[in-house]
Amino acid sequence: MNKRTDLLARASKNWEAMDNFRSERNRCKRYTYGRQWDDNIIVDGSPVKEEEYIRSQGNIPLKNNLIRRIVRNVLGVFRNQMPDLSSLISSHSPDPAFVERFKLIADANDLEELYSRTMEEFLISGLAVHRKWRGRRSGQSGCWTEYVNPDFFFIDSDMRDFRGWDASMVGELHDVSFNELASRLADSPESLLRLKNIYSLCDQLSSDPTSANPFGEDSGSISFLRPSAPGRCRVIEILERTAVPMIRIHDSRDGTLKRMEAQSAESFIKHENELRLREAELAGRDSETVPLLKGKWILEEKWQYFFLSPLGDVLAQGESPYSHRSHPYVFKAYPFIDGEIHSFVSDLIDQQRYINRLVTLYDWIMRASAKGVLLFPEGSLPEGVNIDDISSEWSRFNGVILFKPKPGTPLPQQISGNATNIGITDLLNVQLKMMEDVSGVNSALQGKLDSGAVSGTLYNQQTRHALTGLLDILQSFNAFISDCTEKDIVNLTAGK
Repeated sequence: MNKRTDLLARASKNWEAMDNFRSERNRCKRYTYGRQWDDNIIVDGSPVKEEEYIRSQGNIPLKNNLIRRIVRNVLGVFRNQMPDLSSLISSHSPDPAFVERFKLIADANDLEELYSRTMEEFLISGLAVHRKWRGRRSGQSGCWTEYVNPDFFFIDSDMRDFRGWDASMVGELHDVSFNELASRLADSPESLLRLKNIYSLCDQLSSDPTSANPFGEDSGSISFLRPSAPGRCRVIEILERTAVPMIRIHDSRDGTLKRMEAQSAESFIKHENELRLREAELAGRDSETVPLLKGKWILEEKWQYFFLSPLGDVLAQGESPYSHRSHPYVFKAYPFIDGEIHSFVSDLIDQQRYINRLVTLYDWIMRASAKGVLLFPEGSLPEGVNIDDISSEWSRFNGVILFKPKPGTPLPQQISGNATNIGITDLLNVQLKMMEDVSGVNSALQGKLDSGAVSGTLYNQQTRHALTGLLDILQSFNAFISDCTEKDIVNLTAGK
């Protein structure tokens, strides 16, 4: 059987290199959607979730989720300023028919909603990934766009170009049913039987708790080799850029250039030149004047795709079937300095944590303060009445307590104490202001007026200035949309 364990090992290495990204993405996702006390802290040498520790101390882990509100505001700005997809197409092709075809494709893929949800992912994780392909889907033929979960995506760990031009490998983990796998890859009874044999061994690997991953396990919740759900088949899709020996053929007859694989080019050149020389000889022309083919050996980079099983079996392989001769993915990492990804949300977590701590501390101080405590002297307790009756009557609306005061015995009194003012309110205000400064989403961008006397002109100016802090990430995602549109155009053009 054809196996590529070497390629599987290289893909696993690139997958493991993104382990920190996946952990940080999941942490940012937890903070965005309200699970903000799930970080582990060390207590007596053991890791404990912050929420469990706070509850063990008799406190309530409160939170005030500001990150979600800020993300919604940025999404609102993006939707308000989303590039017009028809205009992008028109700038590449003025043909009205072509623009209309793209509109149909955009509607079929619901691109506006897809880009908005991908923008939310971009804010949370810092990585946006789409898959662009042409073919049949649900019985319809067309150009399709699929959202790719960054947790199941990996790229070349040595890539450093912001645009991804130096990537030598990209890939995705697929978890599919066996019926879906067979319908896509089996083209004969023999190939169907081979798939059954391969994935029966994979099932044994997944179900055996003592089996070790030969290429190392991911430390997160997603494994590189094992499917994320029982009954699913793990397929590893890998696209690798390789150098292939080619012959560049120059036809001196018409000056054209073309490339052929080295294995078949030599025989082609020899046969074509012999044919031209024979024709010249029959025509009585000098052989030295015959325009011949000349070949030059070169190395040409090509993208090749592989579908592998977790055991390294090659399920399918070949050259890129797309007319752009590249991989079908469009991805954008932010900011990708030295290959590192730092999302918009990750910058807000420290401020969010401090706000949560202040809110929880404030609540604890208020609960610990005396509130309506009744001091009832023992000597004032009437005969035949116990303290429970006094407590019930005291707390009842319009309650009346009848007793005969004794000389020298103080009257009952109620004590209420205000929470100690240690500056928590001021600290909260400082953190809220810092949250606006760090995120770039200030009051003007949120539609709040600092004063009712602010003129419309001044408010518009404040809003424009507020957008400056978000301009970089918005333009970066617009570049992602532009790259997606370019691949859509290539796929549409190939279908003419």
